[in-house]
Amino acid sequence: MSSMPGAQRKRVMTVDESSSVTQLELFFDLVIVFAFTMVTDFAAHDPTAIGLLRAVVIIAMLWWMWIGYSWLANVVKADEGITRVVMFVAMGAAFMIALTIPEAFHDLPGGWYGPLVFVIAYLTARLLHLSMFWLASAQDPQLRGQVVRWAAGSLTVGGVLLLAGAVTDSNWQIALWFAALVWDMGWTFFSGNDWRLNSAKHFAERYGLIIIIALGESIVSIGVGVAGLPISWPIAVGSMLGLAISGLLWWAYFDIAAIVVEHEMAHAKGERRIQIARNCYTYWHFPMIVGIIGVSLGMKKVLNYVGGADGHSLRDELHGIPLFALMGGVAIYLIALVGFKHYATRTVSTQRVAAAVVLVALIPLATNLPALAALGLVCAVCAVLIAWETLMHAQPRDEIRHGQSA
Repeated sequence: MSSMPGAQRKRVMTVDESSSVTQLELFFDLVIVFAFTMVTDFAAHDPTAIGLLRAVVIIAMLWWMWIGYSWLANVVKADEGITRVVMFVAMGAAFMIALTIPEAFHDLPGGWYGPLVFVIAYLTARLLHLSMFWLASAQDPQLRGQVVRWAAGSLTVGGVLLLAGAVTDSNWQIALWFAALVWDMGWTFFSGNDWRLNSAKHFAERYGLIIIIALGESIVSIGVGVAGLPISWPIAVGSMLGLAISGLLWWAYFDIAAIVVEHEMAHAKGERRIQIARNCYTYWHFPMIVGIIGVSLGMKKVLNYVGGADGHSLRDELHGIPLFALMGGVAIYLIALVGFKHYATRTVSTQRVAAAVVLVALIPLATNLPALAALGLVCAVCAVLIAWETLMHAQPRDEIRHGQSA
């Protein structure tokens, strides 16, 4: 364990290459679990195109807040010194973000003005992150310069757009918030590669855990969709199909892709290491999370249908946004996995591209099928994909999983 010299030793401690994710980071992520659940409920209550767009904007803000702390905790230990205190305060800000998700675009009567509280909580979390990076970079001029460049464009322009959006009507609000996110993501990409990545192991583990958290939300959605309904064979079958889809999505990420990308990042040097961390994890993981949340929405609706809630029956078809979220969500997730692996290894998983295309092409057919059958169709495509990869790439898969040192 190494520490920063002088007076900083009591305030922050640096991460080394062998570091793993701390218990405090996992505790921090419990708030994100709740936030993802709130986003799914938000989208479920307004299953329209504009409602879906609003949900994506909220996910993007949650994501951009979370990734800041993933980079920070790879530079300084999250559970040591003042960083621990900042992490707890940031958890409070993140929890306020989650609590105000239902009011992010429509203020409810009484109480504080929801959209403004949402933005203030978000900017508070971001400013805490920036303050800790400023402190952590005191003995590192290169990192300090990167932090200054990034903050000069990211929080200034983005913050103004977010605050302006919070006090305007809903049409301008979504446009301004979307513009703020596009600016923030773009500025982060172009502001330089002078960040620090002290542990590839920690970084890859951190993002693997957020995938598990999102997949956990998809399982929670299954349970929420049938909450209070008597158990029956449609509910049992639908629940098992939903669980199988979540498991297959887990397999698609962790079986090979996560291992080879971590290996490439661990062996990369200089700017290439930072670029892999930024592009593969910070950027390509975002559509993965969006895809999983979409699947959660779709599965929640399917289980609601097959359970006979809200006047639905087993014969009812899944239409519109819930169907697109279910099948398109898996397609988005698979394409993001292709991009994730391609940037690090320069190889394209054509079978995953093909599976994504098939899922999108099957949406018109699924529109005319009972909701449970549509869920089974998604599960079948995912199962065929995983079985194909496991059988056709058995030897290289075995070498990667058991014969390759990370």
